[in-house]
Amino acid sequence: MRIRVYYEDTDCGGVVYHSNYLNFCERARSELFFQKGLSPHKTDEFFVVKSLEADYISPAVFGDELFIETTLIEKKSASLVLKQDILKGEKVLFSMKVKVAFLKNGKPSKIPNDMFEVFKND
Repeated sequence: MRIRVYYEDTDCGGVVYHSNYLNFCERARSELFFQKGLSPHKTDEFFVVKSLEADYISPAVFGDELFIETTLIEKKSASLVLKQDILKGEKVLFSMKVKVAFLKNGKPSKIPNDMFEVFKND
């Protein structure tokens, strides 16, 4: 997913505020669903972030065009581990591993096939 860094994404120095990298990755995960005509949230079924590990490598700044790349690295019946990189051109600026759990009626549940297919690496 491509995004542009806007003024609202930055701190007073024009550098992307640290928590916005997480927002960019969240948007990219949602966009994977939208591109396949699905919603990342059904009435009582959705993914939640269980844990994440983030590495801030180099700053993005106001006006940058960024690309968020999402790769499935582990699948269990009720959770996934994804690697998400934010790149400017070929340079990785931010990298994160995120574990998401699938909940149905507030409890961990088997990931439906259509939702799993969204994250399959082609």
